[in-house]
Amino acid sequence: MSVNPMAYEAQFFGFSPQTCVLRVYIAFQDYLFDMMLVVESVILKKLDAFPDSKLSPLQIRKCTEKFFAFMKEHFNKLFSNLEKVLLQLVLNIPPNLLLPEDKVHQQYPYSREQFQALQDEVQELQRQYRAEASAGQALRAELEEQKVVQAELEKILQWFAGLESICREHGTSNVKESFTFLTQNSKKLQDVLKDVEKKRKRVNHLL
Repeated sequence: MSVNPMAYEAQFFGFSPQTCVLRVYIAFQDYLFDMMLVVESVILKKLDAFPDSKLSPLQIRKCTEKFFAFMKEHFNKLFSNLEKVLLQLVLNIPPNLLLPEDKVHQQYPYSREQFQALQDEVQELQRQYRAEASAGQALRAELEEQKVVQAELEKILQWFAGLESICREHGTSNVKESFTFLTQNSKKLQDVLKDVEKKRKRVNHLL
């Protein structure tokens, strides 16, 4: 079997030529073996017609094996020539032939240094793209936060407008005094809640 990897041929055919030749060899060998079994079975059937024959099935099997070894030896020699023909004339791509998908390399030839510089440029562009995508994501998140803050501010403004309206209805036009009153009442409510919480804990402890 040829040791040449024949990578260009494998790219074109979708399989390596050596693999193809090996499968052909195995197929021929299997066919030869099956043919020997058929010949042996025919001889055994003919042997039944001669009950006085001195040949036994074991002897016939040994003869079949010897004949198979002889045929295999000659087959290997013939197949060696067939392999050369297949790999050199049938499954071989001439060195001056360029596959269609590789013609772009002929139109735009690059040295190794130019190709490496191009790869570095592509990597730099990818890095810039990822950085811009990350910055864009951060800006979108910040905009969402600003929308939430704006909504909360609008609620607070509406609350102030409602509070001012209530103060006017109750004859209190000074919002500062209203806040002082609300703060005092809020502290009282907090003290009441703390007292209730303490009593609840005592009751739970006793239970």
